[in-house]
Amino acid sequence: MSADVTLSVLHATTYRYSTPVETALHLATVRPLDRPWQRVLSHRVSIDPAPSYESARIDAFDNEVRYFSFDSAHDSLLVTSETTVVLKPRWGGLDPLATPSWNDVAADLRYRAGGDYRPESEFVFASPNIALAPQLRTYALPSFAPGVPLVAGAIDLMHRIHADFAYQPQATAFDTPALDAFALRQGVCQDFAQVMIGCLRSLGLAARYVSGYLRTLPPAGAPRLIGADASHAWVSVFCPDVGWVDLDPTNDVLADLDHVTLATGRDYSDVSLLRGIILGGGAHTVEVAVKVTAQ
Repeated sequence: MSADVTLSVLHATTYRYSTPVETALHLATVRPLDRPWQRVLSHRVSIDPAPSYESARIDAFDNEVRYFSFDSAHDSLLVTSETTVVLKPRWGGLDPLATPSWNDVAADLRYRAGGDYRPESEFVFASPNIALAPQLRTYALPSFAPGVPLVAGAIDLMHRIHADFAYQPQATAFDTPALDAFALRQGVCQDFAQVMIGCLRSLGLAARYVSGYLRTLPPAGAPRLIGADASHAWVSVFCPDVGWVDLDPTNDVLADLDHVTLATGRDYSDVSLLRGIILGGGAHTVEVAVKVTAQ
């Protein structure tokens, strides 16, 4: 049986502006919350220059969102997040073939007038970046013949997306819709995740977007490079009696001891790490560095 793993994450985002920013409002989703499989030991955020105002709240998806603003001119912005978490193995008792039929789960999640409210049903519908499209359903169906256990079908779909799609960082942008990435058959982890979510939702299943961090292990004998790790995204599908099952189609694995969960939402637009509105600034450059290390 695998032992618990302690991981530390250092994430630094630097904006440099060609002309001073006069005023700015920002939202940041950078603090992982405690989960049944993840315990936060420490967390610290630093912002340079110091904001004029700063606060935090919990959003509708149970993520911590930090709000900060500036009312004085600045020509750069550095947001640094340092977190240490303990991860527990998640899937030792999971038998994908013993999970309920996907048909039954989809039927149970379907809205019925006067029926019981299922909070998971929030993740069955379309969202800003993910449309419910017939081509996504057609692509998903070979993994979901009638009566196929839900998690077994989801894992097969993950295998197929991993095999059929190419990882190409320059092929898409942060706001590329899932259907566009599906047509291209290429993209980055965000695209792999959103395409898979669209496929699952097109069948009436509940699937949500997960943002976080991935620990990458260097080849034997090679040093770990600072910045070699990255922010990451994967998929979570709801299965009764099991809960949310996390699948990483970019790497074709269940998300476990190398995956630090940061936030969940309907798609990337709900959980982008840093977003905002600025007055001034001209052109700007962005540098992101992430380092994930085991304690």
